[in-house]
Parts: sequence; structure tokens; C-alpha cells
Amino acid sequence: MMDEMGLRGFGRLICSVAAGKPMTRTECCEAYRQVILNEQPELQQGAFLMAHIARGPTTEELSGAWDALDRYDTAKIHADLQETVCDIVGTGSDPLKTVNCSTPASLIAAGCGLTVAKKGARLVTGVSGASDILEILGVDLSSPLSQAEACLRKHGYCYLPGEAFLQSGWARLIQSMRFTSAFNIIGPLTRPCEQTSRIVIGGYSPQVCDQLIAVLKEIGMTAALAPFGMADGMSPELGMDEFSLAGLTRVTELRNGRVQTYQVAPEDFGVKRVDFERIASRGTARGNAQAILEVLRGRYDTPLADFFCINAASALYIADQARDWAHGVDLARSALASGQALQKLEHLLRFQGKVPA
Repeated sequence: MMDEMGLRGFGRLICSVAAGKPMTRTECCEAYRQVILNEQPELQQGAFLMAHIARGPTTEELSGAWDALDRYDTAKIHADLQETVCDIVGTGSDPLKTVNCSTPASLIAAGCGLTVAKKGARLVTGVSGASDILEILGVDLSSPLSQAEACLRKHGYCYLPGEAFLQSGWARLIQSMRFTSAFNIIGPLTRPCEQTSRIVIGGYSPQVCDQLIAVLKEIGMTAALAPFGMADGMSPELGMDEFSLAGLTRVTELRNGRVQTYQVAPEDFGVKRVDFERIASRGTARGNAQAILEVLRGRYDTPLADFFCINAASALYIADQARDWAHGVDLARSALASGQALQKLEHLLRFQGKVPA
């Protein structure tokens, strides 16, 4: 714990942030270092996090927070692969809650032959996060990262739970926090697999999507997509942190240093749009996990399967494995129909399951 001078200095920083004063990247890195390493009392940590997210972090500040998370809290795996490695993840905290999408989308994309180092965490808001879903499906979240590394090397897929690679800071905080913070933005930007060069990272608002891409550009990511999906008949301010099957999706794309923003519709993927209720979250994490498993096991001619497939297609597109959105969906449907997506889950459980073979 800090001495009295350090405590008072951090208190002044909280007041400064609350009053609207921006921090430099270095100052923000130091502030988040103190939070991550638990050097400040919990009261001051919570006050700082809330003041920062309420004021609205700048891109420079988010880059500094990412620096702190990467340097002081992120364990790394090294698979030494030649292939492009991709991640699919969302920030959470989105107003429209859907059945968990990034997890099945990542399995489907991997079933298409894309190498995927999928990361995630337990829920912050809503019913279930990726870790909650995969734990229900049989993944041991306490499995050592070496098992994830071995799975990625052998089968081109692994799961990296924040509970495993972010042990000192974010994982501690996320267990007790029930509010949105800058960690919801920078947490999904972590790179526990250093070879990850492509990412689909949904945001809970258009502004956050733009900030995510700005930070990814700053830290040298090759290519990325940040979707904010909307639903027909609902306010455009309400959205989901993934590509929508129920309306338009606003997309911010980074490719080779160039950023562009545009909209896509379900029809661009060659699928029918549906009412939001068809993809809405079930009432429990187990209900969401069961819905995902049913699609992986063969119920692939459904709106939920289409929802997963358009998000898998986005990963194939940004990784240059699909020439366009519709081609990506065709590949994704083939991976479901052939059982290759389900096979990726089986491989995952063999290496990272609760009863390893």
C-alpha cells in the first residue's frame, strides 16, 4: 500500500479526472499500474475507475491504461505459429443482450481453418460471459496457460480466460465490480497471445468502437473490426457488441494503418434479418450454453446459427480468408454442417477440459 503522500496524490488525481482534466499516456499508465497492483485502497480504486469512465477516457489515456495492463498484468503464450492468428471478443456492457456470440463464432471460424486464440472473461453485465459459457461446456478455467498454448499449436484454437492470464489486477477487480469501467474497453484489447494480429472486437457504443480501433492502431495491430450492431424498431443508441442479425451494424475497420467506418446489413451476408427476440439472451447462462451447443451439434438452419455465422464470417473477412461477407457465411455454414466447428470444441476440452485426456 502507498504511503500517505502517495494516497493523497492519487486522491488529487481522482478529483482532477472528475473535473474533466485529461491525463497523458504516461500518467494514465502509472495510475492504472497502481490500481492493477492493488497499491491504492479499494475505495480510491473504485472512485478513480468511475470518475474516469464517467468523464470519458481519451484515446491517449486508453493507450496508457493498455500499457499498464500489458506490462504488469498480462501473462503471455508463445505458440510459434506461421499462420495468421485472430481473436473474436466483445466489451460487454452493451444495452441489447444476445446469446453469447463471440464464443461460438470463434469455434466456427476455427472450424473453417482460421487460427483463433480466443480470450474472454466472466460476465460483467448481462447473463453470461465467455468464461461462464465455456465452463458450463466443460472448460477448466484454472487449466494452466501451457495447455492453451499446446491446444493452439496442435489444433489452431484455444481459450484464454482473463481469470488465467490477468491474475493480479483485472481478474481481481472484475470479481467484485458491477459497473462499467475502462477495463471493459482495454480488457478485450489485451494480447495474451503475442502472435494475434487480427481481431474482431465489438463495442457497447459507436464511440467506444472508434476508440478501440484508435488504440489498436496505436499499439500496432495489423487489421481489426469493431462492430456495433443495432435492431430494427429500437433506438440506434441501443445496440450489441457484435454484428447484428436484427438490423444494421456500424463497423469501424482498421487495415494496414487505414481506418474507415461504414454500415452493413444482414442481407450483405446473404442471410435474412430477424426480430431481435430471435437472438436475445436466454434467461440463464446454462440456457445460453445449451442454445450454443444445439447449433454446434447440427441445428445450423436457424436464426441463431445465422447470427453466429455472420460473426464468424467477419473474422474470416478481416483475416483475409473470405473475399467478402457472404463468402465468409458460406464457409461458416460448411464448418457447422461438417461438424468441424463442434470438433474444435472437442479439441479444446481435450486440452483445457475439466478432465484432461
